[in-house]
Amino acid sequence: MKIIARIYTEFDEKFGIPRQSGLVGETVGRIVFEPEYRIPEALRGIDGYSHLWILWQFSEAVRDTWSPTVRPPRLGGNKRMGVFATRSPYRPNPIGLSSVRLLGVERTESEGDVLIVGGADILSGTPIYDVKPYLAFTDSHPEAVGGFADEVYGYEIEVVIPEDMMARLSKDEAKKLAAILREDPRPSYKSEDEREYGMKFLGKEIKFKYENSKLIVTNID
Repeated sequence: MKIIARIYTEFDEKFGIPRQSGLVGETVGRIVFEPEYRIPEALRGIDGYSHLWILWQFSEAVRDTWSPTVRPPRLGGNKRMGVFATRSPYRPNPIGLSSVRLLGVERTESEGDVLIVGGADILSGTPIYDVKPYLAFTDSHPEAVGGFADEVYGYEIEVVIPEDMMARLSKDEAKKLAAILREDPRPSYKSEDEREYGMKFLGKEIKFKYENSKLIVTNID
């Protein structure tokens, strides 16, 4: 398959990326097409859609071997499930699927027409194989059952960003950071209160810790 584009997001490393697309709609990404595909006609009509499907490569999980079972983080990392019953990146073919909001088409001289999307759960620089329109009349199934994923859906944790840390962020950055942390990026099997975690987001190094059932931001560089 050919790589047609790359997506550039606010996530510079895997830790902290939302576990599913759309969970944190505040995040913004840019889909920049490879020179061969920077043809305006290829995007004709795309601005009539509100959402898109993105097929992309788990570029940080490419390997020659695979396992028929994986340990989903939201189940504590100790319970094994079939790889095809999960969205684990460790698959026979490292292909990801995300549904994102189309925020607009940015026309540039150097990169051609760029898609601006919201809610992506993808590492910055990730290769994209295809972009397709999301069709609510066939792609949306409100009655669908989510298996074991339904058991952990909706989990959120309270986030505290102290005033001195807030001063280092814009209002928009603070909103995005709080939304990311509410999803609790820590591994589910980690519960030690004293550990300080770090993640790169918005071009900054964010430090936080778990204390009194909350995630508290401790430093921003």
